[in-house]
Amino acid sequence: MQIIITDTRMAKSRAFYLSGTKLLITFLLLACTLMMVSVGLYHWVFLTGAREGWPIIGSLVRLVVKDEFAQRDRYVKENIEVLARRLGEMQAKLLQLESLGERVSGLAGINPSEIRRPPGQGGMLLSGKDLAVSDLSEALNVLDLQVNQGADVMTLIESRLFEQKIKKMMVPTQMPVLDASLGSTFGWRIDPFTGRSALHTGLDFPATPGTPIYAAAGGMVVTQEFHPQYGNMLEVDHGNNLITRYAHASKILVKKGDLIKRGQKIAEVGNTGRSTGPHLHFEVLVQGVPQDPQKFLNAGKSLAQVQVGRSGGSTAQR
Repeated sequence: MQIIITDTRMAKSRAFYLSGTKLLITFLLLACTLMMVSVGLYHWVFLTGAREGWPIIGSLVRLVVKDEFAQRDRYVKENIEVLARRLGEMQAKLLQLESLGERVSGLAGINPSEIRRPPGQGGMLLSGKDLAVSDLSEALNVLDLQVNQGADVMTLIESRLFEQKIKKMMVPTQMPVLDASLGSTFGWRIDPFTGRSALHTGLDFPATPGTPIYAAAGGMVVTQEFHPQYGNMLEVDHGNNLITRYAHASKILVKKGDLIKRGQKIAEVGNTGRSTGPHLHFEVLVQGVPQDPQKFLNAGKSLAQVQVGRSGGSTAQR
């Protein structure tokens, strides 16, 4: 491109030669300059109008600010709704964990109020930055993970404690006759019929006829019959090759195949079979071998004393 500039007063002219590249650069420079001037002018007019309250500019500013606040409100509302849902899920999980904790504490013999008691906290106050929505969401994620892990651990503990409790309930540690004096003990004695030394394979509990006989542990009735020696006899299988025998009853209240629970009334004291008077003959057999029932009953008394001591200690702490 050739540009010729002519001066009529001096009768002169000058010619400029622009190549394609120079023309493009010149055009770009002019466009940038025009753009910068336009932006500066718009910025000056907008700020001046906003400060001095020009009607049109003020309306534009209010619209822009209103739109920004509306977007911010929508953002906050959406995040609040998300956090509210998370909070509801956390509350449900915490209620489930609290219920699980009460069951576990009951199995462990611990007062649930001791678990609910908040731990002591304190220390010097060192202020930090304000919590953002992202910080709160991250804290909820960590708390959710901890709750899930705690629920898994509590469920495992509950299953183990329940298993131990079932095993304890299946061990004959409860007195079969309440408030009864102990007669003949386990071991060798003089037989009341023959007058000779003989092995007494259980414990005798003298009582008036009709006195309730209770199951020393839970289990299944495997024998319910009249025996020439034992009279009306009842045998309960507690698993692990452990059987209890109740003899000389006047009346039996359960039958073979029945599942009974610990402390359930299963018979009444009598004087049937080879007996000199109304009493309960109580035996414990392990793999068919008679054991001293007193050892099992003493273990039950010791366990009861320990539980009473724990409950008393919990009451004193409260």
